Amino acid sequence: MTSPTTDAAPRTDPAAPAPTPTKPAHGARRTTLVVGGLSVALVVLTVVAGMSGQVPVAPVEVLGSLAHHLGLDVGPLPAHPQGENALWIVRFPRVVLALTVGASLACAGALMQGVFGNPLAEPGVIGVSSGAAVGASTAIVLGGSLVAGPWIAAAAFAGGLVTTALVYAFARSNGRTEVVTLVLTGIAVNAFAGGLLAFLVFVADAAAREQIVFWQLGSLSGATWDAVAVALPIALGGIVVAMLVRTRLDLLALGERAARHLGVDVERLRLVVVAVVALLVSAGVAFTGIIAFVGLVVPHLVRMVLGPSHRTLIPVSALAGAVLLLAADLFARTAVDNVDLPLGMITSLIGGPFFFWLLRRTRARQGGWA
Repeated sequence: MTSPTTDAAPRTDPAAPAPTPTKPAHGARRTTLVVGGLSVALVVLTVVAGMSGQVPVAPVEVLGSLAHHLGLDVGPLPAHPQGENALWIVRFPRVVLALTVGASLACAGALMQGVFGNPLAEPGVIGVSSGAAVGASTAIVLGGSLVAGPWIAAAAFAGGLVTTALVYAFARSNGRTEVVTLVLTGIAVNAFAGGLLAFLVFVADAAAREQIVFWQLGSLSGATWDAVAVALPIALGGIVVAMLVRTRLDLLALGERAARHLGVDVERLRLVVVAVVALLVSAGVAFTGIIAFVGLVVPHLVRMVLGPSHRTLIPVSALAGAVLLLAADLFARTAVDNVDLPLGMITSLIGGPFFFWLLRRTRARQGGWA
C-alpha cells in the first residue's frame, strides 16, 4: 500500500463549486469608484456653489454654516452681514432644487430607456415636457401680470400629468400598450402640444410672450424652499418606486415574452413606469422650465460605464444627474458676471452633440445597447 504524497496533483471534484469569477469583483470596484467620485464631486460643487456670488463667502464659512444648521458647533459662520441670508435664502435652495431636478430627470430617463428597451428613449417621448410647457404658457397668457410663480408651476405640473395620461390612453388597444404605438402616439401629442404652444405665443402680449420664452429656456433663478418642499418628496418617492421595479426592468430586457413567462406583468409595469416618469419630470420642470437632454445623456453614460443592470443604473443615474445639473447651474450663474444664463440652453448645447455621437455609435452597433 502506498501512502499519498503531498506534492501530488490535486484532483478536480465535480461536486465542488466553481471558482468565483473576478468580473463581478471588478464591477463592484468600478461602481464604488464611480459612486465615490460622484459623491466627492457633489460635495465640492455644493461648497463652490455656496461661495460663488456677489456676497463673498469663504469655503470654511460655507461648511461652518452647514454644520451650525445641522446642530454642530464647528467652523466659522459667514463674516459678511448678509452671508447667512445669501446662503440660506438664495444659494442653498437653488443647490437643493438643482440636485432634486437633476436626479429626477436622470432617473426618469433610466426608467424610459429600460421600459422601451432603447438607449435613445427619453422622458419627452411621452409628452410630459411639452404638456408642462403648454400648462405653464396657458397660465401665463390667461393670468397676465397677476399670475404668480406657484400658479405657473401648478399649471405646468398639471399639464405634464394630463398630457402623459392622454398619450397612454390613446396608445392602449385591446387592453395592451405596444411600445411602437406609445412612441407614435407621443410624437403626435407632442406635435399637437407644439401647435398649442405656438398659438399661445401668438396671442400673448409682449410681456407674456417674453415670460413664456424665458420659462421654456429653463432656469433655477426662482428656486425657493417652497419649491424644494414640493419637488423633493416627489423625487424621493419616484426614485424609491423605481428601485422597487428595477428587477422587473432587468427581466423585461430579455423580451416581453420571456418577461411574461418569468412572472412579470408587462402592462402593469409599463403603467407604473409611465406614471412615475410623469411625476418625476412634471415636478422638476414645473419649477425650472424645460431642461433638455439630462434624461437622455446621463443614463446612457452610466450604462456605458457600469453596465445595464438597473440595480446600479437607477441610483447612480440619479446621483450623476444631480451632479451634472448642479455643475451646469453653477456655470450658468457664474460664467458671465451679473447674468444668469438659461440652464436649458446649456444642457442642450452639451446634450445635442452627445446625442449625434450616441446616434452614430448606436447605428454602428446595429441598434444594440451601448
